[in-house]
Amino acid sequence: MEKKNKKTIVMYLAPAMVMIIVFLYVPIIINFINSLFNWGALSPKRSFVGVTNYTKMFNDGVFWTAIRNNFIFVVLSLICQIGVSLIIAALLEEQFMRRLQNIFRTIYFIPSLMMATVVGIVFKMIYSPTLGLVNPFLEAVGIDTSKIDLLGNSSSAIYAITVMSQWQYIGYMVILFVVAIQNIPEDLYEAAAIDGAGTVKRFLKITLPQLKDTIIVNAIIILTGAIRVFDEVFVTTKGGPGTSTETLATYLYRVGFKNDQMGYASAVAFVIFIITFILGLFQMKSYQLEEE
Repeated sequence: MEKKNKKTIVMYLAPAMVMIIVFLYVPIIINFINSLFNWGALSPKRSFVGVTNYTKMFNDGVFWTAIRNNFIFVVLSLICQIGVSLIIAALLEEQFMRRLQNIFRTIYFIPSLMMATVVGIVFKMIYSPTLGLVNPFLEAVGIDTSKIDLLGNSSSAIYAITVMSQWQYIGYMVILFVVAIQNIPEDLYEAAAIDGAGTVKRFLKITLPQLKDTIIVNAIIILTGAIRVFDEVFVTTKGGPGTSTETLATYLYRVGFKNDQMGYASAVAFVIFIITFILGLFQMKSYQLEEE
């Protein structure tokens, strides 16, 4: 009977394992092999160069600019999409917000339904120093905007794009947290209230511990998304001014599809995979240590 169960388990798992191997692990291996060659989509020539593409990449200042910009995306995304979203979700679940909860949930969630391209175009107009809404608002509160061009200034462009991205995706995380909070037994909150625990204490002692699994999963989603960010940057600045808003994904696109350096682009893609894999592994390992 036990052998039959094992065969049944293998029979159900085998198709999924084959799909994962064929469509995930095999392409990763092929990509790594391609990164060891110099080749282009428009050229039939293919020459082995070993780790030269990786050496070239690590000595390229634009690559490190892209790493820095992705790091900015990661940090601000975790703060906003975990921290801010969790606070908003907790407030929406408070008794005094129950009547208006559906309205606010809809308002917060609508931006996440919009295409990143549309959001990029809208915010490009909002940030415009001549046609936008930001500079007139700053002038109204007494700030000199003669030198403020959020997307045209290399020191502010990446932060302007990151803020745009948070506006779009905070609502999605709010909904995930609201659903998770609703699954927490109400008895825990009632017992805490009887013991005299206030709103903040209930949030810290009950809500946060109960949402640990959800926070870990959402953080992994946010991290992988922040490492692979492309649409927001490409629509608004295309990596400019200069290369100040270049991310790993836009850097890969530029060297691969604009410069036709496919071997080099494969090396960048493999590094993106390694970074994402290590961050995800680190998060899961940290979660396991906390469980122990």
